[in-house]
Amino acid sequence: MLASRLQLPIRQAEGDTPQVLTEVLQDTVNMAVWQRRLPVQIKDFACALLSLNQPVGERRELELDASHQPPDLGGLLAGYADVQGHEAFIADVAWLVAAFGCLLDARRVGLRVTALDRAMCPRFHVDHVPVRLLTTYAGPGSEWLKESAIKRSQLADEQPGLCEIQQLTAGDVALLKGEKWLGNQGAGLVHRSPSLARGERRLILSLDWLA
Repeated sequence: MLASRLQLPIRQAEGDTPQVLTEVLQDTVNMAVWQRRLPVQIKDFACALLSLNQPVGERRELELDASHQPPDLGGLLAGYADVQGHEAFIADVAWLVAAFGCLLDARRVGLRVTALDRAMCPRFHVDHVPVRLLTTYAGPGSEWLKESAIKRSQLADEQPGLCEIQQLTAGDVALLKGEKWLGNQGAGLVHRSPSLARGERRLILSLDWLA
């Protein structure tokens, strides 16, 4: 069953509405990307936050109820509550958590908001999780590879040429299917963190399906 499924072309789905995220439920889709334009107040908040040049790294495990309403994220980035756009940013994160939970019928979600000044995972790799939501609010987005550019058996030793690398943009909401998604062994999306220039930073949100 798995062998026959993996003979089908593995693809990525992209679109300008959130409905495209449901494509990740398809067997042969290992990434779905909502190519959205960030509202100005959220974009400005993210840029202002990074300009303060302070460390940012918050993690939470969120329990979701069956109604999949946006969770109460009171206290998230509380030290920056006076930065214009903070409320809109928190509301956006809460909406993404609710949408992620509803799509997967998740009851527990791991949340991480981080400001990075270097590539956290500089080599191409796959995630050993079922599925991860990743969005970059400011700075360069994550890099990824189409299946035609990958020799999975040699991934640890070889890295592809620059002409083959695809990249998400700030604002994109991506669902990356990992190796622990049932039936997706050997087909997790291959991706990496982008390299950053001296003084450059990025603000990212990641959500993991825990239960």
